[in-house]
Amino acid sequence: MIVAEKAGESGAEATPQVEHSIHLTDIAAERIRGTLQREGLVGYGVRLAAAGGGCSGFQYQLTFEKQPNPDDVVWEVSGLLIFVDQPSRDHLHGVTLDYVTGLHAAGFKFINPNASRTCGCGA
Repeated sequence: MIVAEKAGESGAEATPQVEHSIHLTDIAAERIRGTLQREGLVGYGVRLAAAGGGCSGFQYQLTFEKQPNPDDVVWEVSGLLIFVDQPSRDHLHGVTLDYVTGLHAAGFKFINPNASRTCGCGA
């Protein structure tokens, strides 16, 4: 497991090979904490992944897990542990996880500044 610096902390020392970060909006962090509490998932972290598939080439995944895998990168963001597997790391570089509500649905939204295209549905 590679443990990275706490996001947003200046002066924190990071493992040299880890230079990526994940960002959470305040509402996304609040929703995640609420879900963990409501489901009784004390001590769990959030796994974020980018997997092949979907109409724009990748689909994003968010799951809750008790422990990171041995080769995961682990960040602490907004007081939450974020687990990212090595294949997903480059695809999630600079991603912001938000929680949005709309007329038809509400849910988490991955905002990726590196995406060259997206699906017509906004995914």
